[in-house]
Amino acid sequence: MNEAIRFIMGPEDPEHYDIYTHAAGPEGKLPLTADMLLNLPSGDLFGLSQNVGMGWKPERLLGKQILILSTQGGVRGEDGSPIALGYHTGHWEVGLLVKEAALAVSGLGGVPFAAYVSDPCDGRSQGTTGMFDSLPYRNDAAIVFRRLIRSLPTRSGVIGVGTCDKGLPAMMIALAAMHDLPAIIVPGGVTLPPTVGEDAGKIQTIGARFSQGQITVDEAADLGCRVCATPGGGCQFLGTAASAQVVAEALGMALPHSALAPSGQPIWLDIAKQSARAVQWMHANGVAMRDILTDAAVENAMVVHAAFGGSTNLLLHIPAIAHAAGCRIPDVADWTRVNKAVPRLVSVLPNGPDYHPTIRVFMAGGVPEVMLHLRKLGLLNLQVKTVAGVSLGEQLDWWETSERRLEIRKRLLTVDGIDPDEVIMSPERAAVRGLTSTVAFPTGNLAPEGSVIKATAIDPDVVGEDGVYRHIGQAKVFTSEKAAVKAIKDGRIQEGDILVLMGRGPSGTGMEETYQLTSALKHLPFGKHVTLLTDARFSGVSTGACIGHIGPEALAGGPIGKLRNGDWIDVRIDRNTLDGSLHFVGQGDALFSPEAGASILAARPLHPDLAADPALPDDTKLWAALQAASGGTWRGSIYDVDRIVETLQAGMEALANARARTQSPSAND
Repeated sequence: MNEAIRFIMGPEDPEHYDIYTHAAGPEGKLPLTADMLLNLPSGDLFGLSQNVGMGWKPERLLGKQILILSTQGGVRGEDGSPIALGYHTGHWEVGLLVKEAALAVSGLGGVPFAAYVSDPCDGRSQGTTGMFDSLPYRNDAAIVFRRLIRSLPTRSGVIGVGTCDKGLPAMMIALAAMHDLPAIIVPGGVTLPPTVGEDAGKIQTIGARFSQGQITVDEAADLGCRVCATPGGGCQFLGTAASAQVVAEALGMALPHSALAPSGQPIWLDIAKQSARAVQWMHANGVAMRDILTDAAVENAMVVHAAFGGSTNLLLHIPAIAHAAGCRIPDVADWTRVNKAVPRLVSVLPNGPDYHPTIRVFMAGGVPEVMLHLRKLGLLNLQVKTVAGVSLGEQLDWWETSERRLEIRKRLLTVDGIDPDEVIMSPERAAVRGLTSTVAFPTGNLAPEGSVIKATAIDPDVVGEDGVYRHIGQAKVFTSEKAAVKAIKDGRIQEGDILVLMGRGPSGTGMEETYQLTSALKHLPFGKHVTLLTDARFSGVSTGACIGHIGPEALAGGPIGKLRNGDWIDVRIDRNTLDGSLHFVGQGDALFSPEAGASILAARPLHPDLAADPALPDDTKLWAALQAASGGTWRGSIYDVDRIVETLQAGMEALANARARTQSPSAND
C-alpha cells in the first residue's frame, strides 16, 4: 500500500462500518396551532423542526429567541486546556460568557442561539503581512455579524460578546445598525499581568532591546513566557481593545462597570448573566438600539474616551459606530473640541504617569467612576438611555452608593496597596499630577487634511515648560516598516532624527499599525528624541512623538510622499491647546517658510520607491477603494453605500461616454 495513503487513512476499524441509516427522531410534538400553520412563513415552521433536531425540548420552543454572537476562537477542553489554539487570549475564554448568557436566557424561558465570527490579533500580526487585513477585517466582520442577525428572522434580541481590537468594534458596528432590535454588548474583559514581569505591550520590544544589548536571550525567553498571566482577556494596557470596551460602556451599549473585568473570574461571568436579563428587559419594554444610540450617546463616548486617554484607533471606530447607528458622524472639529474640554483622569498603561494595568482601572471603579467626575464637571448628557434600563444619570446615582463600588475599590487598596483615587483621579488631582488631554490633530504643509497624535503620550522630558513639544530635524525616509525597523536595530536611527514612514496608509497596506516602530523607540534610550511621521496608524499602546493618519496618504498624492532623506521638518505639538503643525521647511543647507515649502512639495514628484506593498491582498485593495469613496479614514473607513453607488454610477457613465466618443464617426475622422 502507498505510504501516504497508509499514514493518512490510518488503521482499519470494522466497528466504524456499523452504520445506521435512519432514526426515530425527537419525541413529543411541535407546539403548532392552526393560525401558525396558516400564517407563518415556512422558514419559521422549519426552524422549529431544526430546533428540536438539535435537542431543544418541544414544549420550550415558543420562548423569546435571543441570538448570542461572539468572537470566540480556538477549541478549549472542559478543563480549559487547549485542543486548538485561538489567535489571542482575548477570544480564548469568551465562550464561557456565551455559555453563561445562554443559560440565563433559557432560565428566563427564552431560546438561546449562538454564532461566532472569530477575530485576528493585532499583536500577532505586527510586522507581518497579516496586518494588511487588520482594519479591513472590521468592516468584513460587521457585515457577517449583520448577516447572521438577519438570517435568524425570529430573534427578539441580540447579545454581542467581544474583546479585542477589531472584533469588538465590528460587533458594536453590527449591533448599532440593528435599529429596531434590543441589543447589548458584553465586553470580554482583560488578562492579568504577571506578578513579576512585563506587560503585553513592553514584551513586544524584546527583539529591539536584545539588538541594543538591553536584555539577554534567556531574559527575553523568561519574560515572554509569563507575560499573559491568565489565559483569557484583552491586553493589560489601555490600547485599542481596552479602549473599545470603555467606549461600549460609555455609549450605553454595555452594562455599568462591565468594561475591563478580569477574564475567567466570577464577577466577569456574572456580566453575561446580567446582560441576558437586560436584553430580555429591553424586549419586554420596547427598548431598541435606536433608543440607546443617539448623537448625545456618541458625544458621551467621545468625552469618556478623552478622560481615559484612549487609543487613537477609536477615532476610526466611533465614527463607524455612529454611521451604523444613523447618528451624526463626528469630525475633527468635534474631536478637538471634546479633547480641549475634557481633562484626562486615568493613570494607566501606556499613558502614565503611573503605569497601572487595566485590571486596576476596573478595581478603581472603571467607566462609572470616571463618569462620576465628568458629571460633576457637567460634561455628560445624563438623559441618554442605557441598556441597564435607566437613564445615565440614574445609573450613576446607583453606582455612587452601590456596595459593588465600595467593595471593589476597598479591595484594590487592601490587596494591592493601591489608592483607587490615584488610578482614577479627580480633575484637581489630575491637574496636580500633570495629566494632559489626549488627542491632537496637527496640520501643515505635510498634512493638509490633518493627522493624529496621542499628545498625552509624549515623554514629558522632551516637552517644554510651556507644554509645547518642538522638534526641527532632518528626515530619514522609509517606504516599508521592515526597512525602518532594521534601521533602528542597526543603529541608523539616532537622537534628533525625524523618521518618516510613507506609503503605509489604506492604499498601501490597508493602513497597518506600526507598533514595532513605536515600541522600539519607547524602550530605547534615544527614542524619546525621535519623531515619527506616517500615513499609517498606531497600536493603542503606542507612546511618544508619533504622528499618524497623515492625510492625504502618500499613495493618494499626499505631500508626505514627496519627502526625501535630509529634508528639514518642523514639528510643533502644544499639549495644552492641542494645536500642532507639521511643516517641510528646508532641504540641504537651505531653510525656508512653510509657504515656500508647500510650493516646493507641490512641484516635486512622489518618492521613486513609493508603491503599494506587493503583498497587499486584493480584498484589502477593494476595501481601500470602498472606504476612500466613503470619505476615507476621517469618516471612520466606513462603507457609505450611497456614496459608493454614486461613485460607481458616475464612473460607469464616464467610461460609457468615453467609449461612445472613441466609437463615434467624428472620432475616427
